[in-house]
Amino acid sequence: MAIILVLGALVLFVIAYITYGSWLAKEWGVDPSRTTPAHELSDGIDYVPARPAVLLGHHFASIAGAGPIVGPITAAVFGWVPVFLWVVIGSIFVGGVHDFGSLLASVRERGKSIGFVINKAVGTTEKKLFDIFSWLTLLLVVAAFANIIVTSFVTIPQVATTSLLFIVLAVSFGIVNTQTKLPLWLTTIVGVALLFLCIMAGQWWPISAPREVWYLVIMAYIWIASTVPVWILLQPRDYLNSYLLYAMIAFAVIGIFLYRPTIQLEAFTSFMPSKNNFLFPMLFITIACGAVSGFHSLVSSGTTSKQVDSEKDLKLVGYGAMLIEGLLAVVSLISAAYLTQPEYLELMKGTPNNVFSTGLATFMGTIGIPFEFGKTFVALAISAFALTSLDTATRIGRYIFQEFWTTDEQVEKGQTPLLSNMYVATTITVILGGLLGWSGYAVVWPIFGSANQLLAAMALLAVAMWLKGQGRNNKMIILPMIFMFAATLAALVLLIYNHTTLLMSGEGGSIPLLLIAIALIILAIVLVYRTWKHLTSEKTPANP
Repeated sequence: MAIILVLGALVLFVIAYITYGSWLAKEWGVDPSRTTPAHELSDGIDYVPARPAVLLGHHFASIAGAGPIVGPITAAVFGWVPVFLWVVIGSIFVGGVHDFGSLLASVRERGKSIGFVINKAVGTTEKKLFDIFSWLTLLLVVAAFANIIVTSFVTIPQVATTSLLFIVLAVSFGIVNTQTKLPLWLTTIVGVALLFLCIMAGQWWPISAPREVWYLVIMAYIWIASTVPVWILLQPRDYLNSYLLYAMIAFAVIGIFLYRPTIQLEAFTSFMPSKNNFLFPMLFITIACGAVSGFHSLVSSGTTSKQVDSEKDLKLVGYGAMLIEGLLAVVSLISAAYLTQPEYLELMKGTPNNVFSTGLATFMGTIGIPFEFGKTFVALAISAFALTSLDTATRIGRYIFQEFWTTDEQVEKGQTPLLSNMYVATTITVILGGLLGWSGYAVVWPIFGSANQLLAAMALLAVAMWLKGQGRNNKMIILPMIFMFAATLAALVLLIYNHTTLLMSGEGGSIPLLLIAIALIILAIVLVYRTWKHLTSEKTPANP
């Protein structure tokens, strides 16, 4: 049965890419003859043209994070059938459309953020509200993913060593690729070989340190990664990372075919397997990245759109990367679904990453990979996912913070207010995100999922308005947008109720996270109220 799930998802994703992805490109007027912002505004720091394979690697590694692993495994508490259906349907008709549309809109608007797209379609006030919402969501991304990485470093010291060596390798790779004329295929072979040598070095010289130390190291790293030119760390690290992640998926799929695991987890358990954990809306919130993710729109319009070499690459990067992530989510589901219900619940006492690493290491044993090495390899891949998303999120948070405090007049005059300074914006983002994450992964993840998915709904709304302004078909966006608004607003209401109840009873809860949840739901309702009339009006704005 597991083989059928993998094959079925793979076939459906390939068909969707060839047919639906191409149809979207045609309906939206993708034009390879247009000059992209990476060429028009090239600055050697943020606006840097990237080859399709390099950009796909950066984009996929940035959007995947730990979401397609943590989400499906956690949501398996509802049973494997609803998880599988949402991952496949969501990736094709919601997540892929969301990512592709966000990337196209940003490229056409000179690499600007989705907030800028809203500004152009509706107004400055709506843009400011969206920027606040996006920045708060990015703080939660920093908090959630920092915890995942630190936990990996503490529990598996080999991963810490490899991750640190990999940063050095990525910088070297970036310098070689930009300062020499060596062909990419040659540097890639050497880079990937050295990457696997880093993995071996981690086995030989594991580095151990307390959680607090690793947390501060990670905060310092993302501050640096957010401010250095993309070609020296972001591009090369994500490109090499992508091969690690592709290898993990390939090993896992081959291992599943050879191991032939039987699906033992229940197909469907209950609409409420635990207190206040309803299938709707929580299934669609818990699977934060495996089917659709608002964070993807920030990556698409934050770093990726500034590196697109030609619009012909948009379908591959925007739509294709989401489908690859959907396949990873299916593999993650199988790593949980081949367990019995008691085994699944026992492993979940650790983290979803423990379930995933154990399952994939077991499957990979069929191709001769020792269990302990396989588990370390998978843990490293998860850490690489999370680290990539973490520093990308910090960089995008910096972009949004800078953009929020800068007026068009100041941009024209070349003025930079204090709060728009790159280093000031990065410092504020890192400190606040780090403080939120200090309370731990389990506390942060539920509100991260809710905020992230609500951001996806608002990004869909922005793209729908932008397409209308361009005189293009936006009907394929409306239904997914309405559904995501319904699910996420319901989840935030439930989350506010749960935190309020816990705080009143003295049994836990978090006041900062409760306040953020309230702020997010108010911002979302105000934004929807102020923008919906523009979307539903019969008047079509002039095509710029």
